[in-house]
Amino acid sequence: MDKISTFLWLDGWASEAAEFYTGLFPDSQIMERTVSPIDYPGGRAGDVITVSFMLGGRSFIAMNGGPGHPFTDAISLSIDCADQAEVDHYWDALADGGTPIQCGWIRDRFGLSWQVTPRMLPALLADPDRARARRVMEAMITMVKIDVAAIEAAANGCPA
Repeated sequence: MDKISTFLWLDGWASEAAEFYTGLFPDSQIMERTVSPIDYPGGRAGDVITVSFMLGGRSFIAMNGGPGHPFTDAISLSIDCADQAEVDHYWDALADGGTPIQCGWIRDRFGLSWQVTPRMLPALLADPDRARARRVMEAMITMVKIDVAAIEAAANGCPA
């Protein structure tokens, strides 16, 4: 595990979430499940308390912490996508039971927010040609899922 891991508080879905995420991303695996040795408020001896897993080579821990601590948009995970096919792959998987938001943001079925971002988008937004960057931004803010072809057309000054 990494020295610093992302810790996800879930309401009884730690194993399900870890299995979903590790099945979705390459270079991912469940490392360990910790079970409670005793009955505790909200659970019984033998219940999974935490699931340690690697996701894209980074360490995460999901905990069955119970209700009362839902995720917010104040934190999200960003997926660097090479192209539209990769955007579509991750978007479609996260949308299954999830909620599309805007500008490439989506909340998965566990309530965790993701940014599904084509690699070219941040580069175009930082383009030294600020008129080009403005056109890209104007196009992006009208989208829910990012459309790479429409972003490239906007960057090049072509109508959508």
